[in-house]
Amino acid sequence: MAEEQRPERPGPERLLRRRAHSRQASFLELFFDLAFIVSFALLSARLVEHLTWRNAGQTAILLAAIWWIWIATAWSTDWYDPNQPLIRGLVLGVMVAGLLMSAAIPHAYGSFGLVFAGTYALIHLGRAALLLPALRGHPIQRRSAVVAIWFGLSAIPWIVGGILTGPMRVVFWVVAILIDYAVASQGWPVPWLGRVSPAQIRVVGEHLSERYRQIFIVALGEVILVSGLTYTREGLGVLRMLAFVVVFFNAVLMLWMYFVPVSGWLGGAIERNQPRGGVYAAYCHAIMIAGVVLTAVGAEIMIMHPVGEARTSWSLAIVGGAALFLVGRILMGLLVYAHPVWRSGGAVVLILASTPGLVRLPPLAVGAVVHVILLGLVLVYLYAGGSHVDKREAERQRDERVRQEERAEMDPPAPG
Repeated sequence: MAEEQRPERPGPERLLRRRAHSRQASFLELFFDLAFIVSFALLSARLVEHLTWRNAGQTAILLAAIWWIWIATAWSTDWYDPNQPLIRGLVLGVMVAGLLMSAAIPHAYGSFGLVFAGTYALIHLGRAALLLPALRGHPIQRRSAVVAIWFGLSAIPWIVGGILTGPMRVVFWVVAILIDYAVASQGWPVPWLGRVSPAQIRVVGEHLSERYRQIFIVALGEVILVSGLTYTREGLGVLRMLAFVVVFFNAVLMLWMYFVPVSGWLGGAIERNQPRGGVYAAYCHAIMIAGVVLTAVGAEIMIMHPVGEARTSWSLAIVGGAALFLVGRILMGLLVYAHPVWRSGGAVVLILASTPGLVRLPPLAVGAVVHVILLGLVLVYLYAGGSHVDKREAERQRDERVRQEERAEMDPPAPG
């Protein structure tokens, strides 16, 4: 006998993702992530062109804005059914606008500042303009309204900064970024309306963790892309080939350290630490993605100038990429998994302690030292005792969560 099909849910209810839906990302979400290769590539190209502290700070602001576009969209497809036509249209619209926003990155602090800031505000407010009418009469509409209020407030310093020039643009954009990031961790509190209830900002940990893994792989793909293009452009010399190999295996080690030993259980950690687990994971991934973008900068420097001249800024870029990645991973262990990541902390200390000597070395030598440190960390995880999560216990907890969600799906509570 054929399985009985669930009746179509009426009105706004059909837009909501059921927790029994597939935890895998949809094809549209995967396609959406590909657009961010453009963003990451333009950010690293912008930074490598002028490798100064000032430009690094400005690029960090742009990365924070790009990352928050991705986060807001990932949460939207976690809260809402990505197979619904309205949500599909929303994702595609954000993708197109995000590409326009990325195109403004090279001149975001020049003539295209208003394009960058205006597109950022348009994406967030346009999402609310689509969802609020579609959710009319449903309790979830209040969540979208409260979030939209804060995006409307942060749009003011974004737009004002886009109109102004010089240091004032940076000041206003920093204020805007702080608003967006800070209020999310507090549940978007609004005077007289309160904050979004924890039940309404719960996420599907397995789905969201898969989205984080996918965007991290996309970011590493940008490192490979930049390395390959630079190697081809600069000529296929032996030293450049060696630099390309070092860059590749450093990316491999970062990939390994992201997935093993704890990232495979990221979904369970997010579920156990609802609702802030998903928010903290977003912040930690922002730091790791920043490390990967800086790694792409260091990769281009290593391949272009493998030996000879030694510059402090070049060495700091190569070292800083690995250090930022490890710092993000350490913070994710503390905030999301609630346990310290001592081995990664030791690697960061070793990298920082060796930095004064590394600034005197050519880029290829700096990259090789970073490779040895990362490889040593991987070997410690592989062969040191007690480095792996108890797989049987993790599987038991996952099965228990699935049973609870199945029971909740049979008798779902009314959202409020």
